[in-house]
Amino acid sequence: MTSGITTGAGGQVTVYEALADALRADEPVALATVIEGPGQGARMLMRQGMGAMGSLGNEHLDDVVSRDALAELALGRTCIRHYGVSGEQRRGEVSVFVESFSPQPRMIIFGAVDFTSALADVAKVMGYKVIVCDARKVFATTRRFPMADEVRVEWPDDTFDEYGERLRATDAVCILTHDTKFDVPAVLRALKTEVGYIGVMGSRRTHAKRVERLAESGVGREGLDRLMAPIGLDIGGRTPTETAISIVAEIIAVRAGRAVPSLRDSEGPIHR
Repeated sequence: MTSGITTGAGGQVTVYEALADALRADEPVALATVIEGPGQGARMLMRQGMGAMGSLGNEHLDDVVSRDALAELALGRTCIRHYGVSGEQRRGEVSVFVESFSPQPRMIIFGAVDFTSALADVAKVMGYKVIVCDARKVFATTRRFPMADEVRVEWPDDTFDEYGERLRATDAVCILTHDTKFDVPAVLRALKTEVGYIGVMGSRRTHAKRVERLAESGVGREGLDRLMAPIGLDIGGRTPTETAISIVAEIIAVRAGRAVPSLRDSEGPIHR
């Protein structure tokens, strides 16, 4: 599957050896195993952008399960799916256990502001690897954000050069600055990634001006629809901690595809 992969006896790479290599490399990988029906015990390994390894015993079943397993992997979900012997949907002859092995989800927070500390705290409780980024070295310090896994003193382009291609549907980008020379570049780079959540802080007036700048930079309706701005759920949060909870709750809802009362979809003042 990849260069440098380990091999078993006779030079053949086993599914479990390939799985171990993926885990060591911190790469997302899905393992599908037939647990009931023809071919019980057969296994197949899937990684994004690569061909499947192994077989469940039927070419058509392999194709369908590979597609479904990669979709589950993108969401970081483990589940049991049921098929016909040739991959037919809504059948139950074959039960396949799809196990997703995803790296720790990342949250990149742009802006070393008061809300950042609270959001980093809540995000860590939710299991995120937290990265704080701000170009102002006097504010972006590990002393101010000891809970963060990384504190980076740099501009958004530098952060996305490092992490952009690695961001996935389970990751989040939260832009908490109110400075267009910082947040507009951050939004533009975030939109070029596959990150599952992009939230931007600011009043409705601030965001309206931001949208103008983004439109001037070529961002269309599809891109603007990806932005959760103003960021967070409309739960009346005022303190940094309450705001952080509203943001993480919104991330959970977006990931689950649930309709929730987001500030983006409401009208009037954010704080009443």
